[in-house]
Amino acid sequence: MRKSKFYWALSDGWTMSGRSLKHIFREPESLLMAIGLPVAIMVMFVYIFGGAIETGTEYVNYVVPGVIITCAGFGSSLIAISVTQDMVGGLFERLRSMPLLPSSLMVGHVTGGFIRNAIATTVIFLVAILIGFRPSAGLLEWLGIIGLLALFMFSLNWLFVAIGLITKSVETANAATFPMLFLPYVSSAFVPTETMPTWLHAFADNQPMTPLIETLRGLLIGTPIGNNAWLTILWFGSLLIISFILSVVIFKRKKKE
Repeated sequence: MRKSKFYWALSDGWTMSGRSLKHIFREPESLLMAIGLPVAIMVMFVYIFGGAIETGTEYVNYVVPGVIITCAGFGSSLIAISVTQDMVGGLFERLRSMPLLPSSLMVGHVTGGFIRNAIATTVIFLVAILIGFRPSAGLLEWLGIIGLLALFMFSLNWLFVAIGLITKSVETANAATFPMLFLPYVSSAFVPTETMPTWLHAFADNQPMTPLIETLRGLLIGTPIGNNAWLTILWFGSLLIISFILSVVIFKRKKKE
């Protein structure tokens, strides 16, 4: 019985996802970096700056959502570098001569990046609990948290795939990810936006990271969410769709070159 294109697409995607996972565990530096940097930031803010920042709750409870987003963003940014390495290193050309769908390369990077982020996020949560984080979330809240984090991770993963496809060097890919990685630092991740200068306050309140962080914070420790949940879904749902379409279009053009 002849297998469908959909079957082969899934099979090839699974093959390339397995390749990405092998890279993660054979060369764990990227995973360690994705965990180590956010942990260092969290410990620094909690123990050095936490006592000087008024948030209306224990600072460790306040800061964890922002650290999680910082962690996931950094982990996703590594995809751009990996995709660029594969394109520049000739893997894409080799896939053309093999019985594999070249598009499975994108799926493999997205899936591998998601699993790396899931591992790193879990470790961050455990470290946070060790230093005093006490979430009050119930089952439904945790399901909401998982769903929002998955939406965020996949939207960034596809965005960074697109960046990796268009950049010509690892250095350029790394630099191109910086604007998105910088956004959590000018949001409500580490300090309330009300404490910022007026011009920065306006930017922080109207960029995508703040509603995401406020929604996660509300689900984790019960602070008011308001319309932040809908804004989060709108921001990152749109980013996911646009990034996916952009990646596919760029990839098809690469195939014709």
